[in-house]
Amino acid sequence: MTDGPLSGVLVADFSRILAGPYATMLLADLGADVIKVEGPQGDDTRTWTPPARGETSTYYLGVNRGKRSIALDLRDDGDARLARELARRADVLVENFRPGGLAKYGLGYPAVSARNPGVVYASISGFGSGAGARVPGYDLMVQAMSGLMSLTGEPDGPPYRAGISVFDVMAGNHAVIGVLAALRHRDATGQGQHVEVNLMSSALTGLVNQSSAYVAGGVVPFRMGNAHPSVFPYEPLPTADHDLIVAAANDGQFRKLCEVLGIPEVADDPRFARNADRTARRDELRPLLVERLVTRPADEWFALLVEAGIPSGPINTIDGGFAVAERFGLEPVVVVGEGERAVPTTRHPIRFSETPAGYALPPPELDEHGAELRKWLEGGADA
Repeated sequence: MTDGPLSGVLVADFSRILAGPYATMLLADLGADVIKVEGPQGDDTRTWTPPARGETSTYYLGVNRGKRSIALDLRDDGDARLARELARRADVLVENFRPGGLAKYGLGYPAVSARNPGVVYASISGFGSGAGARVPGYDLMVQAMSGLMSLTGEPDGPPYRAGISVFDVMAGNHAVIGVLAALRHRDATGQGQHVEVNLMSSALTGLVNQSSAYVAGGVVPFRMGNAHPSVFPYEPLPTADHDLIVAAANDGQFRKLCEVLGIPEVADDPRFARNADRTARRDELRPLLVERLVTRPADEWFALLVEAGIPSGPINTIDGGFAVAERFGLEPVVVVGEGERAVPTTRHPIRFSETPAGYALPPPELDEHGAELRKWLEGGADA
């Protein structure tokens, strides 16, 4: 359908809500032909409002561009047969049913791979296909159970969830990585395989330094508000009007920071010579930095610090984030579809010099392409 790097790859998308649809949207952006299989009531997120654009949930719009939709009731023998035929023809199948949930329809990995040995079959679950298979997998649960919430919030306050379903997004990205690696293997050997991703494993690897603190160091991290456990300064600091992120993460950056703030002697103070010293004595160092920062507004310090090569930035609302991206020439918004169906959406995050992402199809209406796809799957004209 496009000339992207995945042009010619057919993806049967049996996923819904976030992790799976996000993964298949990224594949669609890169040229894959993604057929979104929905139940008669449609993807749950179609009704997750507010907010909405017209009558459609912006949640749904945000993760479903580039796809064609067919509504199939897998409890109906005829529809289940069409679903199996789609799986037989697919290069990739993505699903996030509870582990084993598709088997009763002849759509589990063993049955699909028997008919289609080259298929890359990607399953996304909450807690894997073993002992955790029976546990429903929702991002909020995983944020709590993985330990992320124990790290988020003020030290003397309650644990907090992240502002987005961070592990759904992370698992979706991991699913894409797995699919691409498996396609590479299939290109070399002709052999498909089962790719399994679960939110819990994505969470534990995604906690990176905090996970390593426990696994390699035997340390259980704790909430520190906006502070970093291993680096200082690396947090919001007050200015004359608003807080400003200051991230002087090495000795050279710290020296430059002190010079811009007009306190070069602090960089020469042996108490703050190394990052480990600054981190251990953050309560002594912070007032020295804040004393200078509160003499000017955040925007002035931001300009001065960036000019000096010191990482810093204002704390924006999302509209401010898009404004910054526009200012930096990142063109963060693209329009997908045409005319009344045109929808502004966030640009694919990867840039390709030869095979750019495409944005031909707007998020589909429920069963929008059902007639043509049924005809194709029943052996009719190409769709």
